[in-house]
Amino acid sequence: MPDTPQAPVIHGNEPGSFARSVLAERHPALIEKVRAAFPYGPAQHRALDALLRNTADGVIEPLGEGAQDRERWDAWGSEWFGSSWFDAPFLWAESYFYRQLLGAVGYFGEGDGVWRGVDPFQPFKRAELGSPETDAELGAVDWLASVSLAEQERGLLLGSLWGNRADLGFRVTADGAEPGADTQLVADDSEALWAALPRGGGAWVSLVADNAGRELLADLLLVDHLLAHGRVARVTVQLKPHPYYVSDAMTADVVDCVRRLHRAGGAAAEAGGRVWAALGDGRITLRAHSFSCSPLPYAEMPDDLRAEFAATTLTVLKGDLNYRRLVGDRMWEPTTPFAERTTYWPTPVVALRTLKCDVITGIEAATRDALDAAEPDQKWRVSGAHALVQARM
Repeated sequence: MPDTPQAPVIHGNEPGSFARSVLAERHPALIEKVRAAFPYGPAQHRALDALLRNTADGVIEPLGEGAQDRERWDAWGSEWFGSSWFDAPFLWAESYFYRQLLGAVGYFGEGDGVWRGVDPFQPFKRAELGSPETDAELGAVDWLASVSLAEQERGLLLGSLWGNRADLGFRVTADGAEPGADTQLVADDSEALWAALPRGGGAWVSLVADNAGRELLADLLLVDHLLAHGRVARVTVQLKPHPYYVSDAMTADVVDCVRRLHRAGGAAAEAGGRVWAALGDGRITLRAHSFSCSPLPYAEMPDDLRAEFAATTLTVLKGDLNYRRLVGDRMWEPTTPFAERTTYWPTPVVALRTLKCDVITGIEAATRDALDAAEPDQKWRVSGAHALVQARM
């Protein structure tokens, strides 16, 4: 990545900005949602109250002396201790908030240790897996068998791309399909993706997962298709080692999703059986590197993680947070070439992402102008109504 990027780092101190709304509105609401999800004791309630006050009008404080990862967080950004949450870089502040939230509920064993390892976001993830929307989306998988292989691949790719709007992907080629899954793409390099994965080529793909729940279900269905039809020989799914950003996927979430596929019946259950078998024989492997929960861009990834990616044929990164870490969490001019921002990545790389934050690169000037004309306030950057498939081969 270039040493002197010409774009400002995003902070939360700009009134009316998306970053400020996350810090000032989304985080306090999340604290209360987590509080209500479990019968936490007085110690956890006091810690949550303190975090709520601190994020509203306090300054960033270091982790406690006994925190297992105190040294890492000191190295990652001790210069921001004593600053307002709004003055620190947005990516750092947002990431550190989640670390502080996990500390408040005792996930890492703080306090009496009785809440150690209890995912505070698990109820939300599992509720999504049991929703009627999930039932409908998994039922739509049966329909895929009735269309051509090319249509199946397009539908599964769009399903993975749109995540919790996966129904747009699965039914994109059907008569009367929901509109927009194709037309709302602001960049589409999907042909480059398929060209990099010829059938029978023995490719090894590293998939950097984003959300659990419906998005991870769609990811696993895409992985199953790639394996079953010889597009890839191996897949490594990169997960989070502990809860992060509400719904980020961990190993336990993969297990929940595979079991959910089994319960769905029909083609989804068959796919679930194949995924289970592939996990058992090593064609699918799971990985959870500690750097995936850091507040740093991927350009600063450690050597061992870089070596893991370098061993594979292609890396696919899912979602908004991975995109921010891939290209840098800066207010780029939207026409900044995606390839320019990802030259440091050790393999060909593909980003599948819906637009839910300010960061964007690699779109045509005409596309940018049309989006700005339709939404002069540039809400198209953060609304989730648009998506992209970007590749640097």
